[in-house]
Amino acid sequence: MRIAASLVACLLFTSPAAAQTYTPSPGASPSIAADVTSSDAIDRVWSGHSVRSALLVTRDRIYIGYYDANRQLTVAVRPLGGGGWTYQKLDTWNDWDSHNYIALAEDGAGRVHVAANMHASPMTMFRTDISGDVRTLKRVDVLVDPKLERSATYPIFLHDKTGRLIFKYRDGSSGNGNEIYDVFDARTARWARLTKDPLTDGEGHRNGYFMGPVLGPDRSFHIAWVWRESPMAETNHDLSYARSPDLVHWFHADGTPFKLPIRLKDAEIVDPVPVKGGMINNNTIIGFDERGRPMITYHKFDAAGDTEIYVARYEGKGAGGNGWHVAQVSPWKGYRWDFGGGGSLNAELFVSGAEPVGNGLLKVPVIRQGQSIDFIIRSSDLSLVEERPVVSLKDQLSRTMKVPDGMQLNVVTAPGAGDALYALAWAARPPHRDLPSSDIPDPTTLSFLTLKVKP
Repeated sequence: MRIAASLVACLLFTSPAAAQTYTPSPGASPSIAADVTSSDAIDRVWSGHSVRSALLVTRDRIYIGYYDANRQLTVAVRPLGGGGWTYQKLDTWNDWDSHNYIALAEDGAGRVHVAANMHASPMTMFRTDISGDVRTLKRVDVLVDPKLERSATYPIFLHDKTGRLIFKYRDGSSGNGNEIYDVFDARTARWARLTKDPLTDGEGHRNGYFMGPVLGPDRSFHIAWVWRESPMAETNHDLSYARSPDLVHWFHADGTPFKLPIRLKDAEIVDPVPVKGGMINNNTIIGFDERGRPMITYHKFDAAGDTEIYVARYEGKGAGGNGWHVAQVSPWKGYRWDFGGGGSLNAELFVSGAEPVGNGLLKVPVIRQGQSIDFIIRSSDLSLVEERPVVSLKDQLSRTMKVPDGMQLNVVTAPGAGDALYALAWAARPPHRDLPSSDIPDPTTLSFLTLKVKP
């Protein structure tokens, strides 16, 4: 599966090596060295709070989705080989909500799709004609069923293994929502329901917060999620998992099929973290070890009440228990991120999926209070070898880009050919619980960067 959209809260990084996976997460910044070879100033943009922009690289074009200085949704495009940018303003404006991120995708016929500005809101989507020309973007009023498109959140585009464009979103609200998957027919230019039933059903009492699906080395899609009882962030609980060969038929880790929709009582519980157990949505990230076994990185409170990083790896029922080996990665003492309440949080902890680094070792990237860290663990037993502070790509860019006081640098990347890497970077205030601030800061510059990754 190729990346259909790039999302950030504070930072999302997708390395060239990860170009076949899609991870809609804040993500930890990698310890990567890169030189900026060119920089384009795209526009002056809204900086009152951080909200996710989007970067899409196709066969011949680069598309950028962002909110301009007046908070109006804007899409810009230029040829992949260089040249001037073409801009198109769309008839939707963000307020103070950091949930209202932007997603971009291209379908098999060349149309570009834009989904944005939704938090328990009516579906907001636009589409070009087959030329991909942003000046042809038009609003799509209904995808499939207007009854399920009145309260949409978390739009995500991805492609299945045949290349079809898939769109997923939550229908409902925090603590009461279902996960909907639609599929686009590039020949007829029509959306249809991918599955008759939602992936999950909160039964009117809860909803799942999902990370993925991610296409693994086994050519299956993997997804991890937490259940949440209310809009309050501290009510996340019960880390769960499922996999699928086609995004239609879903299975437990051991191959036992699920009957859709998946309800809490039927879910595969990886770790039964309780409510107020220190686990938060968006920080349950899929990775893989050197044998292609799925792993999940997340955090929760330990027995002493400290926040710690954990990994879980499926090792089969022969391993005992539910087949998931859960191991604490971090050795922190006296650190507790005691989050709670509603709205978009100014998060202080981000995790990424585990990845093999050779010699029987795995790397687990983390950001804690702005410091990038690589945990190196043994693949054999998931024990800690080293906690290594690193200089991230975001750290490198922060040295040369002006970040006003009280703001953070936001970065989103997409891989190019060879050692090329593309990035968007802009400064904005952190999320503000989706509430207005007492003032409005000056706009900042959105920069498009071309980078060369050092060996």
